Amino acid sequence: MSENKEITRKAEQAPARPRQEVFVTPAVDIFENKDELLVIAEVPGVPKDGVNLRFDKDQLFIEAKATLASESLTPLFREFSAVTFRRAFELAPGIDVEKISADLKAGLLSIRLPKAESLKPRQIPISVG
Repeated sequence: MSENKEITRKAEQAPARPRQEVFVTPAVDIFENKDELLVIAEVPGVPKDGVNLRFDKDQLFIEAKATLASESLTPLFREFSAVTFRRAFELAPGIDVEKISADLKAGLLSIRLPKAESLKPRQIPISVG
């Protein structure tokens, strides 16, 4: 019990430091097939409402803010901090912006970027003439 009092006392004596926001570049994998690009970003600790995705002028912007489970508690010792993940990609023209979709599951953000019909491979018919 005396250890807890000592930790509390030292925490009270520590000078208050302003919290700085930490930005992290998330690890990503990008896959392609004939119909779409699939971007999978690792964003642990991010709730669904903490994700901001934008696609503007052939650029994909990812911003995802992780939260701490213990925000309502007074910390005595802290090694974890809330972080904001940020990443941007410039993509080739031809993404069907209206059909972009994303889902978040177990810390993985999956973003589907469908290709426009004009970019998809197609078979060219040959006529006999």
